[in-house]
Amino acid sequence: MENYVVSARKYRPSDFHSVVGQEHITSTLQNALRNNQLAQAFLFCGPRGVGKTTCARILAKTINCTNLTEQTEACNECDSCKAFNSNASFNIVELDAASNNSVEDIRALIEQVKIPPQNGKYKVYIIDEVHMLSTAAFNAFLKTLEEPPAYAKFILATTEKHKIMPTILSRCQIFDFHRISNDDIAKHLEYIATKEGVAFEKEALHIIAQKADGGLRDALSMFDQLVSFTGANLTYNNIIDNLNVLDYDYYFKLTDMLLAGDIPSCLLLFDQVLKKGFEGSHFMAGLAGHFRNLLVCKNQSSVSLLQVSSSVAQRYVAQAQTTSQDFVLKALGCANSCALEYKDSYNKRLCVELALMRMAYLSGSVKPSPQPASQTPVQQQPIVSQSVPVAEAKKKMTNPTL
Repeated sequence: MENYVVSARKYRPSDFHSVVGQEHITSTLQNALRNNQLAQAFLFCGPRGVGKTTCARILAKTINCTNLTEQTEACNECDSCKAFNSNASFNIVELDAASNNSVEDIRALIEQVKIPPQNGKYKVYIIDEVHMLSTAAFNAFLKTLEEPPAYAKFILATTEKHKIMPTILSRCQIFDFHRISNDDIAKHLEYIATKEGVAFEKEALHIIAQKADGGLRDALSMFDQLVSFTGANLTYNNIIDNLNVLDYDYYFKLTDMLLAGDIPSCLLLFDQVLKKGFEGSHFMAGLAGHFRNLLVCKNQSSVSLLQVSSSVAQRYVAQAQTTSQDFVLKALGCANSCALEYKDSYNKRLCVELALMRMAYLSGSVKPSPQPASQTPVQQQPIVSQSVPVAEAKKKMTNPTL
């Protein structure tokens, strides 16, 4: 049985050109290489799964390449590149600071720094999750980081820059990695699906990208799982069922019901959502996002801000034309108030239902409930007073014979 390699490793970028969604980083590094202006220490920071360690490895490989291409990429043909590609390079040292965070580990690293490279020009030290180092380890590392040997380069990577000592930050060139856009992730998934012979719908890939929340590695992990689940046939319905994602259709239908003032249908639709296992807060957050997208589509120039596929974007534009801006803004206010009240509410379902009712009344289309059929009023007989005058009562009490 052939060993299976996950997509995150199989399609890991091997040069700057193939890095997804971080052009501001790769172009800066290539210019520094081209102009021979490399710093002694770099700090790559950003969310998980956006390419920090990958870019660190590509930079380490390119630094030692003896035959750079015209595009400032590694040639993959020199001895240094071949050693790197076969994981046999002695000029690149990787350290996981999450498990090697003591001062003794850093002192051992400092001793290694004193040894010059046997082959190549530089020795590159990649320290991942550098924020996990102890305070003593940071202090032991300061002097070496500030004045390293000419042949030593340091690349630090972290997801939590705020935990790193300011004295370390001041000694590094800082590169902030961005979350990868849904469009870039979807395009990359489309490329991989085509290479792997996986049938797909573009809307399905956009749902994976949306669920990944800007992390390409998370998107690739979900992609592999869904390929196995669906038998290499990624359809929109299969994806939303497996990833437990609310379908866009729910929000489009609900908006039409709110505009029509159809409160019973709104409550029944929310009941369907609850029966599928979704929390009311999740439903309301999605509804707020739906109203935001409608607001964005009010102006043609801002439609590009939508992070959805082209077919869904067309549906948003169509519904935005039938929805007033005043209604959308007030409905967003109701959704926001519901989100704030939801956590402290004793009856969370009622909290969401009341918000939906308020939104329905915003449209002015809610019709008053029909009054019950009128009945003939019962004729009331006049009440005859049975009271006895006070004076007469006193006479009877004094003279019982009367």
